[in-house]
Amino acid sequence: MDIKQLKFLLALEQTRHFGKAAELCHVTQPTLSMRISNLEDELGLELVIRGHRFEGFSEPGLRILAWAKTLLATHDGLLAEAANCRGKLVGNLSIGMVPLSCFDPTRLLKPLSQRYPELTYSLSSLSSEAIIDQLMRNQLDLGICYIDEVDQGQFDIIDLGITQMGLMYSGEFFQFDSEEVEWEEVIEKPLGLLDATMSFRQSITHILRNLHLTANVILESNSSYHLIQAVASGLCCTIMPMEEGIEALSDNLKLKPIKNGLSPSQIGLIIRKSVPRSALAEQCFKEATELFTQQPLLDHDSQ
Repeated sequence: MDIKQLKFLLALEQTRHFGKAAELCHVTQPTLSMRISNLEDELGLELVIRGHRFEGFSEPGLRILAWAKTLLATHDGLLAEAANCRGKLVGNLSIGMVPLSCFDPTRLLKPLSQRYPELTYSLSSLSSEAIIDQLMRNQLDLGICYIDEVDQGQFDIIDLGITQMGLMYSGEFFQFDSEEVEWEEVIEKPLGLLDATMSFRQSITHILRNLHLTANVILESNSSYHLIQAVASGLCCTIMPMEEGIEALSDNLKLKPIKNGLSPSQIGLIIRKSVPRSALAEQCFKEATELFTQQPLLDHDSQ
């Protein structure tokens, strides 16, 4: 078994196609297929379901795939650690982030890229639960999520604040005269919202339930991009964080704060406390602590 075999396996998961996976790995398709078959022989397991084309991973294959991701993340961390020992900060910083938080990730990535031009970044949109799980599995370096779901005994945390919600709408189709919008006005409009499994939507539901109000939801999606498309078309309005700056993408998109529209949950940047913890992740977390001029929330044992 070697690192390349694991990379071939992950490329196959990413592309769902033998030929495209081979192109991604810069090898021929027969080479990729043979190396994966060799891995199956070594493990004594069928990992890939084959027909005339790629049909998916077997149940054992999915379990091995999860370990492959962990091993490759550790391998990348090892290389980054070696570079750090040589006085360089290089590698790929992987960040998981909940959608529609109060935090614009470019506030962190832009200064990091200016200070460390050799860094690259992977930014994934995930639930808080998935972020915590992948950090514990060493599949992510940092997470940006709701900290009320985070065990402070296992994670260091930088508090990034509470989300102020705003009503986003197209000025072509809707008009609001006041500087702030009342929740009673919000629920009168057709709304597109994230689906009920997402934390941001759950915060909206919590607020409306306490006010004994019911939203007029005509569209649900797990994609904020799809919601913005619907708003731009005039199909509906939506609720977005005030601090993300999405309205600046179009002259017709407007965003007004909602009175008493503070999310009940705080957002934080988190890093796993347990080792191995990559030098890359540690340095970037330290830079973030200095950048946002506040100390991370630590338990007494880690101080």
